[in-house]
Parts: sequence; C-alpha cells; structure tokens
Amino acid sequence: MKSIQLSVTGMKCGGCVSTVEKILNNSDGIENVSVNLLTESAYFEITQKNIEIESVLENLKENGFPSKIYINDFSKKINKAELEKKKKWNNQWKKLTFALLLLLFSGLGHLAEGRYINFPILGNIFFHASLATLALLFPGRGIIINGFKSFIRNHPDMDSLVALGVISAYTTSLLSLVFPATGFPCFFNEPVMLLGFILIGRYLEERARYQTGSSIGELLDLQPEMANICTEDNQIKSIRVNALRPDQEIQVLAGDRVPADCIVTRGNSYVDVSHITGESKPIEVKEGENLSSGSLNLNSTLRLKVKKVGGDSSLAKLVNLIESVNARKPRIQRIADEIAGKFTYFVLIFATLTFFFWWKGARNIWPDLLSHKHQLIAQSSHTLHSSLGSNAENFLSLAIQLSIAVLVIACPCALGLATPTVITVASGKAAKKGVLFKGGDKIEMASKINQIIFDKTGTLTKGKPFVVDYKNNDDHSFLLKIAASLEKESRHPIAEALIQEAKKQNLSLFPIKKIFTHSGRGISGELESIDGLINIGNIEWLLSKGIIIDSDAKKVIENEETKTNTIIGVSIKDKLLGFILLGDLLRDDSIKTVQDLRENKFKINILSGDRKQTVLALAKKIGCKETEVKWDLLPEMKLKIIENLQINNKVAMIGDGINDVPALASSDLGIAVGSGTQIAKANADLVLMGDQLNGLPYALNLAKKTIRKIKQNLIWAFSYNLLAIPLAAGILFPKYGILLTPSIAALLMAISSITVVINALSLD
Repeated sequence: MKSIQLSVTGMKCGGCVSTVEKILNNSDGIENVSVNLLTESAYFEITQKNIEIESVLENLKENGFPSKIYINDFSKKINKAELEKKKKWNNQWKKLTFALLLLLFSGLGHLAEGRYINFPILGNIFFHASLATLALLFPGRGIIINGFKSFIRNHPDMDSLVALGVISAYTTSLLSLVFPATGFPCFFNEPVMLLGFILIGRYLEERARYQTGSSIGELLDLQPEMANICTEDNQIKSIRVNALRPDQEIQVLAGDRVPADCIVTRGNSYVDVSHITGESKPIEVKEGENLSSGSLNLNSTLRLKVKKVGGDSSLAKLVNLIESVNARKPRIQRIADEIAGKFTYFVLIFATLTFFFWWKGARNIWPDLLSHKHQLIAQSSHTLHSSLGSNAENFLSLAIQLSIAVLVIACPCALGLATPTVITVASGKAAKKGVLFKGGDKIEMASKINQIIFDKTGTLTKGKPFVVDYKNNDDHSFLLKIAASLEKESRHPIAEALIQEAKKQNLSLFPIKKIFTHSGRGISGELESIDGLINIGNIEWLLSKGIIIDSDAKKVIENEETKTNTIIGVSIKDKLLGFILLGDLLRDDSIKTVQDLRENKFKINILSGDRKQTVLALAKKIGCKETEVKWDLLPEMKLKIIENLQINNKVAMIGDGINDVPALASSDLGIAVGSGTQIAKANADLVLMGDQLNGLPYALNLAKKTIRKIKQNLIWAFSYNLLAIPLAAGILFPKYGILLTPSIAALLMAISSITVVINALSLD
C-alpha cells in the first residue's frame, strides 16, 4: 500500500475534520484515513493501483476543502514553508487590522451615544449601520461565504455558526432600521464586535498553533542554504545546497553546519549532533566517520565526501518522521473528532429551540419578566452596551439575541484542537531529546506501559563486542580467520567484532561458498580451501548439531574467569576447532536508566540469548534480581514470554538487532536503540536516537504528561460548551438577570480555543 499526505485548506474546527475524514473514507481504494486540524493535513493509504487522486482532490474542493498532495521535496519544503507562512500572516493581519479599526469606531460610537465624547456623528445609527456593512463585506466576507457554503453542503462548521449569527444580527438590525414598526432589536454594533473578537481570537490561536509546530521549523533551520564544494583544481566554490550531488567533496568550516549526510575524508573536529541524539555534549570526529546533515562543526575545518542529499538525508527523514506523528491518532482523539463532527448540528438545533422558547414559551412562564427588567434599567444610568438582552423590548427581540449568542459561543474548535496541539508539542519536545515517537497512538500507548523488557547485547551493553581471548586452540590466528571469513556477510555485533579483530591482525579471509543464518543460534556454511561444513555459534546449538565437546573443553568454558564473557564455538564438520571469548561494555547510562525506571514504578526484565553466567553478571551490575532475568533464549522464546506478560500488563520491549524484531512487533510498545539495525528501528514504535538509554525514562514520563494534558484540554472543551451554551441561552436571566451579548459570546469562544493551545504549549 502507498501512503499519501495531503495539505488541506478550509478546516476550522473538529466538525471540518470529521467531514474531510468522511469524504476520504467514502472514496474507493482509500483506507486508514487520519486528518489533523492543527497541521491542516490528511493521511491515508491507497489500496488500488488505478485510483485517481485527482478525483479525490476535486471532491474535497467541491465540499469546501481545496487540497493538494504534500510537497516532500526537502529543498522546496524549506523555502516554501517560510513563504507560505509569511503570506498567511500578511492576509490575517490585514483582515485583523481592518476589523480592529471598525471595532475602535464602534466603541467610540458608544461613547458618543452616551455623550462621554462630543462627536455626534459617531453615535448616529446610520454610522453604526455603515460600520456593520463594512465588517460583513471585508474582514467577515470569507467567514460568511465559507460558512454558508458548508451549511448548504450539509457540513456545517464553525464558520457556519458565526455566519448565521452575524447575518441574523445584521438582518434584524436592518429590518429594525427600515421598518421600526416590526419591533425588532437594532444592534449594528454586534456584527462589528462579533467579527472583531473572532478575528482576534483566530489570529492569536494561529500564532499559538504555529508555536506548537516550531520544532519542525527549528529542524528546517538546521539546513544551510549554501555549501562549499571542492573543485577538480582544488578550488573552493560556493553553491546552493539543493545543487549538491553524492560523491562531491565539500569543505565545512568551524561554525558551519553540515549540508548533507557525509563521511569525513580529512581533518578532525568536535561536532554538535544534538539535533539527532538529543545529547548536548559534542562528539569528536575524524577521518572515516559519518556525519549527519544539520550537524554543527565547532572548532576545525573538515573535508567531507557527500553521501546522501536532500530528501534522502537523515535530517529530511527526521523532519518527515516528526510530521508523520499525527498520521496515527490516539483513540481519545478519534472519539473527540466524532463528537465534534456532530456538535455543530447540536448547536444549530439548540439555537433554534432557544429562539422558539424565548419567543413563544417564556411569555407564558414569566409574563412580567421584561417589564420587571425595564424597571431596573430605567433606574440606572446610561449603558454603553445597549444591545444587552436586558434591554430587549419584547420576547422576539430577546429570542433573536439569545439564539445568536448560542450560535457564536459554541466552540467545536476547542474540541478539534484539544488533542493534536498536545501531540505536536510532545513529539517536538521528544525529538529535541533524541526520542522519536511514530504516531500519536504510540504516545498514548507509551503512557500505559508498566513493564519494560530489555534485550542485553546492543541495548544494555554498547553492542560493540571485542575479542577477549581464545580457548581450546593454540593457533589463534587460524581460529579467528575461519570465524571472521564466515561472519563477514553478517551484520550481527559479534560478526563485526570478529571482522575488526581480523583487520587488526591483517588476516586475509577465505571466500564464502555457502552461508546459512540460524537466528539466535549462530551461522553455518562453507569456505573455499576448507573441507567440510563450518558451524559458529553458542555452545548449546553446537551440541544440538552433533559437535563433540569433550569434558576438558567444557571445563574451560565453565571456568570462573570466562563466565562473564560471551563464548562462541567454532567447528569444522563434527570437530570442535576452539572457542572465542568476547566482552562487551555496559552503556554509560544503563545503570542510571534502570534505576530511574524502577523509581517510577516500572517492572524491569532482561531477556537474552546469551548464556546464564554472562547475563547474571550483567544483571547484578544494573541491580536486577535473578527472577527478573531470562537467558539462553531464542527469538520465538522471547516472543512467548512477552505474550504471557501481556495478559496482565502493558509491555514495552527495547532491543537493537534483527533477532529482536519479532519481540518488538508483538509487544505493546516496541522501542529501538538508534545505534541498532535498520530493521529494528523500522519495526519499532519509538526510537531512541544515538547510543544513550536515558531518553527512555524521559519518553515514558513525557507520554504520561501528554495524555494528562489531552484529558485536561478535552475536559475544558467539553465543560466550556456544557456551561457556556446554557448561559448564552439565558438560563440565568429569569432569576439573576444575567445575559451574554453575542459579542461577549464570541470573545469567550475565542478564549476557549486559545486556552486549549496555550495549555498544550505549557507541556514540559
């Protein structure tokens, strides 16, 4: 299946999200749809080869959501993101400036009407009518047009509610002005104030929303615009980064960033790679070492050879991974989006019921309600808010004002933004610490984890074994040569150790004739110039293959000095050739990481394919009991243990190798170490970049805080609407005389959305 990402415009609230998801889900050949309000994007997978994306895009456009396939060209993304951002800000600022100017004149009009300032024209009703007309024609035009289009298509959204409220206020005021005998209320100031407050709210909300995605912008800023290439005549020439090609030689001065994934060909320096690993401590690089794009060269000039550029670079892949976090929603967000999709219909029905209740029903329940309120008004001084419901002359006037207030106070925006804002902030903060979640649903799962299983080699240890000693064979060079020759096509850490040791000793290796990998056990095959099948692996596996290991050999490997080392045996045919002892070092932060996890009440286990003595020696160092450790495990055995633990626990498995992939995939949360194999990272739900484990406690703690923030936002969004809508409908008016004007309702609605985003930004 092919994944597609769309940039979608026109989405204003959770109802819009629900509509776009329905359109895509109802399109043939599309599944696994996820739409994000914050990033204005849609993700889905194509299940048919001949699907026409153009028809899908046209369908979205017809329903008011113009869309296009997301640009994944890294160089274009950098430049275009900034241009589109500036254009969007300029358009919003123009609308807001004009609306604020009208709002200022409307406020001055109130002062003139109350004779607080001597400027009669500002208090004239026709002047207010002109202001309202200008507000509708210019800053409010887009909202009104989009709102009514959505309403006509039977997909009402936030704009629909605002448009109905504004037009209702304007129309009744116009009828009151032209036909005074109708008794309709006249409040031209309401459309002006309502649109002004809404545009202020949207502007502030947009700014806050932009800040939630700032981590991506910060990563894009790490990509320099220019690069210095070395020409054939050894001259330095400056070119744009998007013109770089693989195998070109470049020069990076101290203080400059690396423009692509490269390998060092000359020089040594300290380099800041915190954007990848989250570690602020610089690393020392020298000839032959790899550098990722975006790395900052600190103190010496480096000569580099370009390996990967543009969208293939590690920086581009990191940006794409963070962007795709929102492609998979947590379950809590899907529920919120479903509610938001139906919410607008509820508001429309409630506003209609409010209108008819106050127009026809209230007069029978409280016949003297308005006359009583008028006595209070007559005894008071002039009010600047002449459109307050308490000034309504009749129940029709009151009904119109309260139904408009209901329309504009409801806030499906807050519901739509409650989850994605927090997810985006959390994924950005995690990325800065070298932790990559592969979806919002993975963050949700991480918050539920209570049991963590560690692989040993390459996870708790550095995964860079080294040859310690040789046993049961006096010809150490020949023993190593046989082992390294057969292992040279393997990517296992033990294979790397053997090959590196063979290189140190300048051994020429035998060509391979046949090779077979036995996951978790060893490797077998044939070499040229060697007669017979060669087996290299753990002792139990060699015994199962019929290799003869006599009592003297067994005594050697059971010696106290060898117990803490990993031992592999080498055999030719059924004859044991000898043993190779390998050591490995604990990661610097393994002990501290396990201690931190225990303090946070996580259960810890170690599952390893290594032998008992080696695993127990490591467990003792990091503070694990023997009951928490398993050894001599094959991949399928690890899988079975995890499945048993999952009956009563939410289990995370952290590993690094190919043999860990089944366990990573079957666990509730698969965690890969960044220094591990590509296949392990591809199958993991969470990746710890670099070679440190200290990001794990941070990631799990951040996940818990993230879900807590999401719940706070959703509680706020639901509570706000549950309290604000009845308040706007006049529930407190009969007893306490408290009412909300439509403009104040609009202000509260804007504050509701902004509060949700600001709460997301407070995540630490």
